[in-house]
This record gives sequence, C-alpha cells and structure tokens, in this order.
Amino acid sequence: MKNNKHNRRRALESKLIKKSDTYPGYYKYEITVGEKDGSITSHPVYGKDMQNALSRLLKQELTNKVERKLETNVGLIFVLWLLLMGAPSILFGIGNTPWVLLYTFGSIIALMIISTLWYNHIKKGTE
Repeated sequence: MKNNKHNRRRALESKLIKKSDTYPGYYKYEITVGEKDGSITSHPVYGKDMQNALSRLLKQELTNKVERKLETNVGLIFVLWLLLMGAPSILFGIGNTPWVLLYTFGSIIALMIISTLWYNHIKKGTE
C-alpha cells in the first residue's frame, strides 16, 4: 500500500519582504513550497498576515487550475452557458413574459459580479 503522507506539497518557508505600497495593511511574503516531485518553488504573495498569504496562495492556485480546465473544455463552457441562460425559465416556468429576460440576464450579471469579486480578492495587494 502506497503511503501518500509524504507525497504532497508543503510550505517550507515564508519570509516577510515588505509592506504593500498601494494597499495599507497588506504585506508581501515570499513563500517557498516543496513540490510533490521534490523540486522547490518560490511564490510572491500578498496578505494581511502569513496565514492570510498562504490562504491566498492556495486560492490563486485553485483559480489557475480551474482556468486551465475551462480553457481546454470549451464544450463544457458552452453547455454551462446554455444551462445558465435556460435555468430561470425552467425553474420558474415563466412563459412569454419579460421576466424571463430579467431572470436570464440577472443570473449572468450575478455570475459576472461574483467572478469579479473573487478575482479582485485573490489579486488584492499585487499591484
């Protein structure tokens, strides 16, 4: 049986580099990560403290992983777009009324707002 306990990424070191010039209360950290293959990488990350910086690094990497998956699965994006456009009329059963347009475009606008807030959250302090 393979022991996965030792085969995972680990934060090896974190150094405080400087205060952020544009965002008060944020600091730049240099986080050194030991990868699964044994290599060591270094990541500059901003955060309010070291724990916040580590959390933001994980969120950035998760976001990058999802973006790479979406770039290669254009068909999935199209199906999700169709479901998002059709979901309000399917769920609410609204016929030929203007409410269908409101719900349809409202759901897309809500998704865009959530995406923008997420992107701003993980990029805060990097400028």
